[in-house]
Amino acid sequence: MAHIEPFRALRYDPTRVALAKVATQPYDKITPEMQEGYYASSPYNLVRIILGKRGANDGPADNPYTRAAAYFSDWRRQGVFLQDPQPSLYRYTQQFPAAGGKKHLERHGFIALGKVEDYADGVVFRHEQTLAKPKADRLDLLRATRAHFGLIFMLYSDPAAEIENALASADPPHMDSQLMEPPPMEMRDEYGVLHRVCGISDPGIVALLRDKMREKKLIIADGHHRYETALTYRNECRESGAAAGPLVSGVPGEVSRADAFVEGQELAPYELVMMTFVNMDSPALVILPTHRVIHSLPSFSMDSLRAGASEFFSVEEADASISAERATAMLREAAHTGTALLAIGRDRVFLLSRPKAPASAFGNLSLRQQGLDVVQLHKCLLEGALEISEEAIRNQQNVTYIRDAEETMAAVRSERADVAFLMNPARMQQIRDIAFAGEVLPQKSTDFYPKLLSGLTIYALE
Repeated sequence: MAHIEPFRALRYDPTRVALAKVATQPYDKITPEMQEGYYASSPYNLVRIILGKRGANDGPADNPYTRAAAYFSDWRRQGVFLQDPQPSLYRYTQQFPAAGGKKHLERHGFIALGKVEDYADGVVFRHEQTLAKPKADRLDLLRATRAHFGLIFMLYSDPAAEIENALASADPPHMDSQLMEPPPMEMRDEYGVLHRVCGISDPGIVALLRDKMREKKLIIADGHHRYETALTYRNECRESGAAAGPLVSGVPGEVSRADAFVEGQELAPYELVMMTFVNMDSPALVILPTHRVIHSLPSFSMDSLRAGASEFFSVEEADASISAERATAMLREAAHTGTALLAIGRDRVFLLSRPKAPASAFGNLSLRQQGLDVVQLHKCLLEGALEISEEAIRNQQNVTYIRDAEETMAAVRSERADVAFLMNPARMQQIRDIAFAGEVLPQKSTDFYPKLLSGLTIYALE
C-alpha cells in the first residue's frame, strides 16, 4: 500500500523573493543556458543548490555539494526559507496549453511525503532504466544537504477521480479560517505553464487522502534517479544505525512533519521522500515523445540506413523539406498501421512504417515492449541497422535526446548530426502495463509534460 504523510514544508518567503525568480525546472532539464539565466535572476535561485556551477579549483572541501549545503544553511538562517506552521499536504495545479494551443488543460495533483519502498514490495513501480552517474550526483547532494528539493512525479490510478474531488473540496473558500492554512503560491514558468500550490492542513481532508492512497500502487513518471537515490540513502542510514528521532527543522522544538508510523513503528526522516501524486486516468496527463538525434557515427549514409531499415519496416521517401508540424501529423496518421518513425537526414526523409521485424530482433523482451515505438527504434534501427551498441546508447556516445520536433530536425539540417528519428509518444496504458509487469523501458522513453518545478516545497531531514 502507498503510505503518505503531511509535512511542514520549507518554502520561499514571498516577502523576500518572487517565486518566479527562484524556482526552477527539474535539475536534469536545466540546460547550460538556463543555468546561467537562473543564476542571474536572483542570488537565492535554487539552481545554486540543485545544480551549482563547477569550478576549476573544486576539491573535497569546496565543490558544488559543499556550496549547496552552505547556501541551504545560510538561507534558512536568514529566513529566505520559512517553515509552514503545521503539517500539510499541498494541492498542486498546473494550467497549460494543449497540443496546438487551441485550448488549455488543467492538471491536479498533491504534494506529500511518501514512504520509500523497495521495488520488490510491489508498491512503487519504475518504467525506465536509470544510469549510475546521475544517481551518484544526486546522492552526493542529498548527503551534503540532507534535504529533498525536487518533486518525484508519482502516478496512481483513480478512474472515478475520488482523490481529485477530495482535493477540490479543500479549496480555500471552504476551509476553516482557524486552521492557519499555508498561503497559496503561484507563478508562470518559462514555458508559459501556470503553477499554483495551496496548503491543506484540514485533518479530515488529510485523513481522507491518506486512506484513499493506502489502496494505490504507484508508478514513477519522472524522478527515477532521485527515487533510487532516496532508496540508497535510506539503506545507508539504516546500516549506520541512524536514529529515527523527531524530524527537526533547525529551530529548537519545531518538527517538519507529523509523527509518522507504520504498523506501530516510527518512521525515520530518511524513510520518506517528497512526492507529487497525479491521477494517471486524468485527461490532462500529457505524454510527449523524446526524439533521438544520432551523431558521430564512423560512417553513415541515408542509402545504407534505408537498406538496413528495410529489413524491419516498409520505407517510403518523403518530402525532404517537410516542416516539423507536417512531420508530426504524418507520424500520427501512419500510426494506424502500427509503429511509425521518421528518419530525418540533411537532405532526405524516410517514413518507416508497417513493422515486420522478426521476434529475434528483440531478444527476451515481452510482446508488450516489442509493440512500443521506442523499443522498435532502439532494437531495429539504433542497434540493428546502425549497429550502435547498448553500452554506447547508455553512455550517450552517439545519441542525444530532444523533445521538440523542430529542434530535433534543425540539429540534422544544420549538419550537427548524422540523422534524427521522430516518433509518436507512448500511451499511458502501455506504460502502466509494462511497469506493473515489472519491466523497464530504455531511458527517456517518456516525457510527461509539464514538468514539476523544484523549489515549491522543500523537505529537510534535519
